[in-house]
Amino acid sequence: MTSTLARVIQFPARNGGGFASGAVASTSAVIRRFTEDPRGHVDDWGRDAGMFRVWSALSELRWDVSTGGEHHLPRNKGALIVVNGNSFTPTRVFSAFAISRTIDRPVRFVGRPDGTALGAFAQSLGGLLDDPEEVAGALRAGELVVCSAKPTSRPRDVGVVDHSLVGVAITTKTPVLPAATTSSPFSRHARVEIGPPTKQRHRRRGPLAELELADDVRAEIHLLLDELGDIATGTPLDWFPLGGMGGA
Repeated sequence: MTSTLARVIQFPARNGGGFASGAVASTSAVIRRFTEDPRGHVDDWGRDAGMFRVWSALSELRWDVSTGGEHHLPRNKGALIVVNGNSFTPTRVFSAFAISRTIDRPVRFVGRPDGTALGAFAQSLGGLLDDPEEVAGALRAGELVVCSAKPTSRPRDVGVVDHSLVGVAITTKTPVLPAATTSSPFSRHARVEIGPPTKQRHRRRGPLAELELADDVRAEIHLLLDELGDIATGTPLDWFPLGGMGGA
């Protein structure tokens, strides 16, 4: 893949009072961006605008996530965004939050538990079941959906991409975009870099098409990580309240 890093917002390091003031400013900005959502509004997929607003703002107290490549996303249509997974950090969750804040549009993430209180909580934040049928419904409805490759404990590795979810994107004629995520346990800074849509090498139907595309997406996430350079990963405590949604 020939890829040039899209613009990525960089923030200077903060310490002491600067850290706190920066976190408060970020939180205030998030609240302002989502004030158009009516309080108590729950959409067709169970996302509660008020809950998302609160937890997105709280997440900004821990993470200052910069995004790049959002111009690759379709404006009014659905897309499947595949991120690298980390065993200790729920990358799909903070990626969905960050992208949603950047483009001011709901972004779903795959992997909420089913039939539990935690599952209901995750659904209120935009979580979908790890079920091809539910993901297909969201993509057909024009939703942006984030899923992750299989989590790995090694930061520069990209796990296997679920070909069944990629197959859903092919079936619904939805673009599949690779995205690389980086984070550090020692600062608030994290990044999400979205690449251009991955194209099918061959016009195929059936399992082989989704397997090939899943492998290609995985390779392009590798390239994006290489372009981002050295990374440090989070720790199990980074996202403790959200950790039950899966460290990916």
